Amino acid sequence: MIGAQAALETRMLLRNGEQLLLTVVIPALLLVLFGSVDIVDTGKGAAVDFLTPGVLALAVMSTAFTGQAIATGFERRYGVLKRLAASPLPRWGLMTAKTVSVLVTEVLQVILLTVIAFALGWSPHGNPAAVLLLLILGTAAFSGLGLLMAGTLKAEATLAAANLVFLLLLVGGGVIVPLDKFPPGVQDVLALLPISALSDGLRDVLQHGADMPWGDLGILAVWAVVALAAAARFFRWE
Repeated sequence: MIGAQAALETRMLLRNGEQLLLTVVIPALLLVLFGSVDIVDTGKGAAVDFLTPGVLALAVMSTAFTGQAIATGFERRYGVLKRLAASPLPRWGLMTAKTVSVLVTEVLQVILLTVIAFALGWSPHGNPAAVLLLLILGTAAFSGLGLLMAGTLKAEATLAAANLVFLLLLVGGGVIVPLDKFPPGVQDVLALLPISALSDGLRDVLQHGADMPWGDLGILAVWAVVALAAAARFFRWE
């Protein structure tokens, strides 16, 4: 049941032009724009080496959180989830299927963004296993937050809130603007956000060659556990 639902969710996601704009086009454009033009001071080294890990983190957030929250919120509004609730598919099974569909989409995103980054002169380093673990934990955390928002708010509120959070974290999550550009007290707070942990963790591995960024992995693990548990507890089918 979960496999069939995951396949359906993936097909629906890939057919949605608005979601593809959010999940594929915007991260790719940001990478090309800021990687080609010296707009933001990204510190020493090539700008693409700093930007690529952040844009990969943004792609995860756009798919697992923003896109999934909006799609699920309107499915809930139009009664799609109410009908699924009458099927043998359990609540946790629906969440699992949606997370699997997100992972499939993210694989396509990573491939596209990696090709673009290499074309811009990206030189990655580090442990591939650490990158994979960061992406999985980041996906779990953002998926849980997206489902929690979609399952507790009205569809219109979810649409507004998800887009607002996307924009705020794009600016203040270390994606394009380094966290050290913010005041020290603000840095400490921003560093605890899942997007900051994911982008900084990927940057530590891919740019600086770190083996395993345990601190960032720990932050993502906490967000993943809390968000998924809250979504499972408070998600309403209608």
